[in-house]
This record gives sequence, C-alpha cells and structure tokens, in this order.
Amino acid sequence: MFISQELRKKNIAEYLLYMWQVEDIIRAYGCSLTRIRREYISRFDYSEEQKEELTDWFGNLVTMMNGEGLREKGHLQINKIVLQDLAELHAQLLASTKFPFYNAQYYKVLPFIVELRQRGEHPEENEIETCMNALYGTMMLRLQKKEITPNTKHAIDEITTLIGMLSDYYLADKTEGLVLNDD
Repeated sequence: MFISQELRKKNIAEYLLYMWQVEDIIRAYGCSLTRIRREYISRFDYSEEQKEELTDWFGNLVTMMNGEGLREKGHLQINKIVLQDLAELHAQLLASTKFPFYNAQYYKVLPFIVELRQRGEHPEENEIETCMNALYGTMMLRLQKKEITPNTKHAIDEITTLIGMLSDYYLADKTEGLVLNDD
C-alpha cells in the first residue's frame, strides 16, 4: 500500500507492475486475508497502526478480487482502467506529430510486440498490455533467478524505454496537461 501510493505518483507503469505482483501475492495466499496478515504482513517492520492499514488495504483488494472472480487469474478492474488509460495515451501520442521521439521508440519496439503477440496466448490484447506483460514476465524470471537471453534482454530494454516514456508523458499529462493535438 505504501509502495503503491508512491509509485502511482511517480511512475504509473511501475505502479501497475507492482499491483499485478500484489494480485499474485494475494493468490499465493489463497485470497485469505487471515493468511496474508499472519504470513506476509507480519514479516514487515511496520508499526501496528501501519500493519492495520496494510491489512485493510489487502482486505479491500481480496474483496474486489473475489467479487470480480479473479481468484485464479486476471487483473482487477482498477488496474485494467489504468492500463486502458495508458493505451489511450499511447494512441494519442502516436497520432500526434508533436512526439517524434516517442514515435521513433514505438517503431523500434513494434517488431517485438508483433513477435510477442504471435507467441502469446492473447493476441487481442492492446500493444501496451503486450509490453506490460513482457515486462512483468521478465520481472518474474529475474525474481526466480532464471536466465534471460541476450535477445530477450534487448527486447525488454527497448520496451522498457517505450513504457518509461509513456509513463513520463502520463505523469506530465496528469500534472500539467499535455497538448496532444496538432492545432
């Protein structure tokens, strides 16, 4: 909760990856708030008040996951909305002539997106979701200390650059308002 609040203000893509990881943590504890509190939250060096806040936050997420039928897989609606916002901003940036560096990075990443979609189980997902899934999958491989091939590392580096730019534009749009049209 404390991490998610900071990430949401600073980097929306990292926030989304973190929230996906939280969804997986909840699933790992069988969507049981009792287990999450006893086996996960108790390990943190937080005050009792902070632990209660964290327990409430996880409780709300568990309730939402159960209500949305996400005990096995999938993402919370609140996270899907963030992803949709990113996808919409991505489309607006590509449609504008004011963001040539973003467009150039997108065309560097496009072959990787096409390849990932051909290999993936969800060819209908939008390009940003494909990129985020690639980043999340790589994050999981790193956490498991599994090898990442040089080709995969190169693709992930390019995707990271694109998503980083998109996150920066997202933050700028939320704080200052981007002028996206060419008028």
